[in-house]
Formats: sequence, structure tokens, C-alpha cells
Amino acid sequence: MSTIEAEVDALRSEALEALTQADGEAAREAWRAEWLGRKDGRLTLRLRALKDAPPESRAALGKSLNELKATLEAELEARRDSARAAALSADAALDVTLPGRPQSLGRLHPVTQTMNDCIAAFAEMGFRVFEGPEVEWSRYNFDAVRIPDDHPARDMWDTIWIDTLIEGERQILLRTHTSPNQIRVMEQTEPPVRVIVPGKCYRQEATDATHEWMLTQIEGLAVDEGVRMSDLKGTLYAFARRLFGEDRRIIFHHSYFPFVEPGVEMAIDCFLCRAGGSDCRTCHDTGWIEILGAGMVHPEIIENAGYDSSRYTGFAFGVGIERVAMLRWGIEDIRHFYQNDLRFLRQF
Repeated sequence: MSTIEAEVDALRSEALEALTQADGEAAREAWRAEWLGRKDGRLTLRLRALKDAPPESRAALGKSLNELKATLEAELEARRDSARAAALSADAALDVTLPGRPQSLGRLHPVTQTMNDCIAAFAEMGFRVFEGPEVEWSRYNFDAVRIPDDHPARDMWDTIWIDTLIEGERQILLRTHTSPNQIRVMEQTEPPVRVIVPGKCYRQEATDATHEWMLTQIEGLAVDEGVRMSDLKGTLYAFARRLFGEDRRIIFHHSYFPFVEPGVEMAIDCFLCRAGGSDCRTCHDTGWIEILGAGMVHPEIIENAGYDSSRYTGFAFGVGIERVAMLRWGIEDIRHFYQNDLRFLRQF
């Protein structure tokens, strides 16, 4: 027997003897890591050392080691198959008339749970639910809500456009908000109107603790005779009390949105610093987290829908569902929702 054959035969005998002593899947896995592990398995290291072998014996030694590797892998798989077959035979002796083992059930994603709770809160106030397309025409997404061609929101770095030209222009996009569906509702409905529009939206923006490129919104719209700003504030206060409880603080401050006048933002005190605003990355040291924009529907939009703006007024709002979920459960980073980490998702 040559020196190469003797070396490989010794390795084979030692490896197979160790595998024979490996009782149970954990022991077999430990054997696999010791002998066949990709990083520091004994056979793996021996194969890597071939470069240091004498040139005249390198080819024969390499062939023998690779054949040994195939043999060990096949023997390991055969023992695993034998163990599985034995386990199945043992199970066959069980009483099949006994109740089956309970299967664990999945659950709704925390964003879906929050969406359902928000819809329920507005439904109690008489709002109907209307859904629309996520791939939208620029007319509905921008023109009909008073966002002109030169508005920054139309820039390709903010909007995800579909790569299709119609009459030489981009006209199809992934909607940046759910406001287009408010226009669709008004086109199809005579006042009074009271609807909410839930759905996903898409924006090309940098992600951080409170921003994601995909977000979930609920837009709300109410149009009727005599609708006032006080009706808007009352509706949003009732929503906030329903979702967050009586102890959370709420603030409104003026903001600009093209489709409302006047416009406001509503914010809730930060769940971490509770409006303290000291070294808090979640609220950026402001003490507040903005969750929605709102305001009185602009008369021009009322007119564009075919309504008489001298007779009808309305309010609109848009709620970020992920931010509502963060506030409800004290989640510090919005990116946790879509990382598919079961350790996080199982908490809800």
C-alpha cells in the first residue's frame, strides 16, 4: 500500500468510526462540522493543504481525498435517512385516534392590525371605506390635487414613475399618497361625502427611524354643507382618543398642503421622551411625532369635482399608519416593520 493510500485509509477509518459513535442528529451535525465543515473541517483543511504536497503526488492525493469526501457525505446522509425511517416507524405505533397536534397559527402584521383599528375608529363616526389603484395617473395624483408641473413632488427623485411615455410625457406612477382616490370618490358621488381611503403609497426618499420608501396611509374626506375646521379637529381628536387613550397629548400647527386651505399638521407627544425632546432620535429632539396632515379642502378642488364651492365645504386628512403603530406600541424605528424579523413580529 502506498503512503497516499495509507494516509487516506487512516482518515477514512477514523471518520467512519467517529460517525458510528454519533448518536442523534445533534451528534451527527457536530461530526459533519468536525470533518466536512467548510471553514475548518478536518478533511477540508487537508484538501486546502494540497498546495504544499509534492507535485508528483498532488494529483493522486487530491483525487483520493475528494473520493473520501464523497464517501463520508454519502454515509452521513444514509445514516440520517435511516434515523428518519426509524422515527416514522415509531410514530406509526401511535394511536391515530388521538387528537392531532395543534398547529401554530399566524397573526396579522402590526401595520395591518393598526390599519384595521383606524378603519374601525372612523367607521364608528360614519365614514365609508373606498379603495383605489396603487399604479396611478399623474392627473389624479398631481393635477387634480393642485400639484402643478413645476412642483418639487413631481421630481423623479421623489416620485417612482413607470417607465412609459404617453404623448412624450411620463403620466403613470406609483401613487405618492392616497389623495387621488378622494378625487375619484367626488367624481362618482354627490354630497354629502364621508369616506376614508386606505392603501400603500411609494416615495423615493431616504429611510431613517421615522421614514420608509413604502408607507401605508388612510386618507379621509368629508364634504357637505356647513363643514368647518372645528368638525375636522373634533374628528381627529376623537380618532386620537380612540387609538392612543386620553393621556396622550395632541398638537395642531399650521402647515402647507396644495389641496387644502388652511392646512394643519397633527402630532402626538413622543412615546419615548414624552415631549421632553432631549437626545431623542425618534422625534429628532422636538418632543413630537407628526402623524397626519389635514385641512379644509381647497375651493378649487371642490369646483373641479363638479360641486358648488359656494354651497359645499369639506375637510381632508392623511394618516400615516406606520407612525400610528409606532406611537401605540413604543416602536423606535419604522424599519422594524418590514425586516421580517419574527422576534419582532411575534410581539404583537
